[in-house]
Amino acid sequence: MPGDPAPTGAWSRTWRLLIGSPLSFRRLSKEQITPVEGLSALSLDALTSVAYGPEAIIVVLAAAGAGALHLVLPLTVAIVMLLAILVFSYRQVIDAYPGGGGAYAVSRANLGAGASRLAAAALIVDYTLTVAVSIAAGVGALVSAFPALDPATVPICLGILALVTIMNLRGLGETARAFLLPTMLFIVGILAIIAIGLIHPLGLHTRQPGHSLLPTHYLKTVGVLLILKAFSAGCSALTGVEAIANGVPLFKQPRVTRAKRTELLLGLILGVMLLGLAVLAHRWHIGPRSDQTVLSQITALSVGRTWAYYVVSVTVTVVLALAANTSFGGLPVLASLLARDNYLPHLFSLRGDRQVFANGIWALAIMSGALLVAVGGNTNTLIPLFAIGVFTGFTLSQIGLVVHWRSGRPPRWRYRASVNGLGAVVTAIATVIFLLTKFTEGAWVVVLAVPLFMYLFTRIHRYYEQAGRALGIGTIPPPPSGRHSLVVVPIVSVSSLTSYALSEALSLSDEIIAIHVALEYSEEAEPHLDALQRRWQEWHPGVPLQILRTEYASVVSPIVQYIDELCRTRDQQVVVLIPVAIPEKLRYILLHNHMDLVLSNALNSKPGVVVARVGMRFDAAGKTGAGQSRDAEDARRRRERPAS
Repeated sequence: MPGDPAPTGAWSRTWRLLIGSPLSFRRLSKEQITPVEGLSALSLDALTSVAYGPEAIIVVLAAAGAGALHLVLPLTVAIVMLLAILVFSYRQVIDAYPGGGGAYAVSRANLGAGASRLAAAALIVDYTLTVAVSIAAGVGALVSAFPALDPATVPICLGILALVTIMNLRGLGETARAFLLPTMLFIVGILAIIAIGLIHPLGLHTRQPGHSLLPTHYLKTVGVLLILKAFSAGCSALTGVEAIANGVPLFKQPRVTRAKRTELLLGLILGVMLLGLAVLAHRWHIGPRSDQTVLSQITALSVGRTWAYYVVSVTVTVVLALAANTSFGGLPVLASLLARDNYLPHLFSLRGDRQVFANGIWALAIMSGALLVAVGGNTNTLIPLFAIGVFTGFTLSQIGLVVHWRSGRPPRWRYRASVNGLGAVVTAIATVIFLLTKFTEGAWVVVLAVPLFMYLFTRIHRYYEQAGRALGIGTIPPPPSGRHSLVVVPIVSVSSLTSYALSEALSLSDEIIAIHVALEYSEEAEPHLDALQRRWQEWHPGVPLQILRTEYASVVSPIVQYIDELCRTRDQQVVVLIPVAIPEKLRYILLHNHMDLVLSNALNSKPGVVVARVGMRFDAAGKTGAGQSRDAEDARRRRERPAS
């Protein structure tokens, strides 16, 4: 677009090609999303949960034998009722907290800092796990179809993660539009499977591969604990319901209306799919089978193992992998709110060139990538950790809304509070059951990670409070007062670089000292020092040259001691201007000694000392612009002067 600086260098041009040109705030609406696009941007995690939610119920019930499978339908009805409560609640969250943040925003406003940190930590863990589980599940389905790809499981996972990351760095709008087609194919495909299966199934006599995993001996009665365990396992189908409330700022105006519409669409579509699949599973007595998922069995019985079966199977695989996008829509917004509240580094609140919270996107990609590598892309290793974080957020947001209604007492507040109270009780029970049944299977990692994140938030917040007091943030400081500056320029020899640095120093002050460190008692150093002093007198730049002698190899220590002495004896602002030669081609950077970095690092901590590096570019032929007119050289210096 006009006004954008043209990228320089091959890497810059390649990166610009990958993520697109910078977006101005005036064009920000281009990357904001509509309700339908919200399904692909923020709801894929919840929608694709139909691939493992019903199966989780059946696997738990199967421990009691085939006679327990009739409970699949009533348990699914209970889960859909909980889904309705959550959709109702998060639509209220969107109304009350349109700035995003979901459970974190509700907890912060109604339950205090401790509960808000717990909600934020749980959501961060859940978002990271969602990315890893979604990608691993999609790649797992791909590897099941093509076993030869098994050795490449982790590289394929990381490749998909890289693709989703780049798409989100381009902007959520482009990502939502790119993922919209597979999302619609998935929704239409599942609804078509359900409709055909209910009206006129085509594959009832199709032979199912694999063998049944139902036990031959089963319990006569199904205990309450088993029912609760099956219910909590099936509640994994509700992960992702909160993402829309977390990402309200990502929608086009009017944001609240569009976000609430997306939440309602998600609830209706997900509820219909869960109920439809449960009815078919109940009607056809679907049980766990080797090498076959529950969804695969239902699809095969509904349409037969025809082209439709393979289209749906491939679509499920693709959309499962893309479901990681839900976290990329939610976590960066959450991280920006945490940074605004001083619980995360402030860099997470900064937008990138594409008006996205790029640092949050990178952090999520790195954490989930490390997790995928750690577990080798194995979904079964990740599943026990899944859903605990999001159900913790569910519980806190429900409790927070109860407090919100009691304190505000709007019309029908008792009804709203009772609905949220019921939701809080149910989600709390599910969370406790998750923890008890999955703790030894790996859930202890979540129990450890959440407090660690909370501790990190507390330490960061404490630092920002201390820094704010020390820097006087929020107070009226005394009037500024200036001091005369003494500029010190370390030099090595008489050269164009030295001239360039002294010219820059003259623009800052009329009192300048050039310093040179010479090794004492060195036969090699004395001829060089004599030559330097002789050439300095011949050049006569109008700046005194101070020789600092040392018996040691370090040139940094004498300079630091000299600067300390100046600070003690002179009531002046000391500015150290370090000359730096910058080759035109980056590959030559390593050929320079980088003494400027060592010296600036040693001086940066000195109070009352300003340290700056002045760079002069030159090409491989040694052309530096020497011999130009004074006006041209001044103009060149103004163009090339780096920010200190």
